[in-house]
Amino acid sequence: MHDFLYNPPTEPWLDTIYKDKDMIVFNKPAGILSVPGRDIERHESMYSRLLEKHPNSHTVHRLDLATSGVIIFALRKDAERALKMQFQERETKKIYYARVFGHIKEDSGCLDFPLSKDVDNPPRHKVDLEKGKLCKTYYEVVSYGKQSTLVKLMPVTGRTHQLRLHMMAFGHPILGDDFYADPQALALSPRLLLHASQISIQHPYTKKNICFKADVPFISPVGEQ
Repeated sequence: MHDFLYNPPTEPWLDTIYKDKDMIVFNKPAGILSVPGRDIERHESMYSRLLEKHPNSHTVHRLDLATSGVIIFALRKDAERALKMQFQERETKKIYYARVFGHIKEDSGCLDFPLSKDVDNPPRHKVDLEKGKLCKTYYEVVSYGKQSTLVKLMPVTGRTHQLRLHMMAFGHPILGDDFYADPQALALSPRLLLHASQISIQHPYTKKNICFKADVPFISPVGEQ
C-alpha cells in the first residue's frame, strides 16, 4: 500500500444534519475516519470530535475514510442498541451516489459479487467466488459525463468496501478510488467519488420512520465540463 499522510479536513469541524436527545447525524466530509485509527496519528475522527462535546455518545455504523455523507451516532445507550440492531438486521435503507469510470450501458440492475478479506493486502477486500460472503447492490444510472457515469447505489448488505468492489468488478471503478481503480479512473478525481446521500431508519424512541439526507458534492463531472 502506498504511503498515506492523514490530514483530515477541519472546516467544518462537524456538519450537523440532525440532533435530539437520542442521536446526532452529521454530513461527514471525505478524508476523515469515522472512528479513531489504531495509532495516535490517526486518532482524530468524527467520533473523537463528537466525544469532546458528548462524552457519552456511541458509534452505530461507519463510513470509509474516503467516503462522504450521512453518518449517525447515538447519544444514549438505549438508542445505540436500537440503532445498531437496525443496521445489523438490514432494516435501514441506504442510498449512495458514485461517479464511476466509463458509461454503464444498462439503466439499472443488481450486482451480487461475493466478497472476502484480501489477507495478503489488508485493509483491502476482494471478489471471492468460492469463499466470499454473499452481498447485493442495486444500481440506477442517473447521468453521463464524457468519461463517467453518475450512478445511484442501493446496497442491501453492508460489507466492507462493497460498493467500491462491486463497481470495480462490474468494470466501472469509482473515480478516485486509490484501492481498486485503475490508473485512468484514479487520475480523474483527487478524492473517492462515493457519497452516502440518504439513510432511512426507525427512530429509536418515537419508532417513527425518519430519513436523513446530504447533498451529493459531485453532481457535475469533475474535469469533464
